[in-house]
Amino acid sequence: MATINPYLNFGGNCEEAFRFYHAVFGGELVDLTRFKDMPSEGGPDPSEADWLMHVALPIGDGTILMGSDVPRSMGEVVPGNNVHISLQPKSAEEATRLFDGLAAGGQVTMPLTPAPWGATFGMFVDRFGIHWMVNYQE
Repeated sequence: MATINPYLNFGGNCEEAFRFYHAVFGGELVDLTRFKDMPSEGGPDPSEADWLMHVALPIGDGTILMGSDVPRSMGEVVPGNNVHISLQPKSAEEATRLFDGLAAGGQVTMPLTPAPWGATFGMFVDRFGIHWMVNYQE
């Protein structure tokens, strides 16, 4: 079965927030990736190039607090879209089943497709207004 972790979205202060969480929880910040480090068409807005595309902080028995800054081109970060439930399925088939099942009747915001970091990734809001991410990495 898939692993479930909280994923927090920020509007430019993700690194500050995760430095704070790190001070409280301890551990080690991992997978710290900036938008300028990822291949993309057109590249990031220069004012957002140093924003975090992804960061992870293991905080306990298998739980990882994850986060990202959201580029302004993707909309404003507000209560309601600032927290996602991130699923890490154990197979491509499970990723598709969970994505299709949970997204039914909701709104797909990013189809389940290959991502620049080598995973299969997608996002949606379910029919109850809950934001989800599915990230399958072989």
